[in-house]
Amino acid sequence: MVHAVPPAERPAFAALARAAYQLSAADARLRGRATREAGALSMTHARVLKLLDERGPLSVTALAEGTETSTAAVTQLLKGLVAAGYVDKQEAADDRRKVRVKLTPAGRARHRQREANIQQWMQQALAQYSDADLSAATQILGQLGALYDAL
Repeated sequence: MVHAVPPAERPAFAALARAAYQLSAADARLRGRATREAGALSMTHARVLKLLDERGPLSVTALAEGTETSTAAVTQLLKGLVAAGYVDKQEAADDRRKVRVKLTPAGRARHRQREANIQQWMQQALAQYSDADLSAATQILGQLGALYDAL
């Protein structure tokens, strides 16, 4: 349903904007914890572990594409993941400049525990919402992502 009221005058838009800022702030706090606390994972750290669990060993370039970030950012992320014992980096046999990144057993366990915790939390916290509600939220989050990319 399309509303003729400008977004700035709709309370629901104001509430959504506040929620988007809160989500962004929570992500920033998570990234901060990931740099200060052993074992804390940012969303991008977690995405690297997920990609490696799903696809097996990958190049830094493939990880950058999969996490929608730069190779420089992934290289920096990998330092922390290597130090935590979650991934190993190996030089490619055919080209020493290329690196393959592999998930360690500790990394796989960390990833799977995190995924299980998220699933449990979502089932408890979001159980009251219908599939239609969750689908609408998914669409809205996608649109907010597009907005962030456009800023």
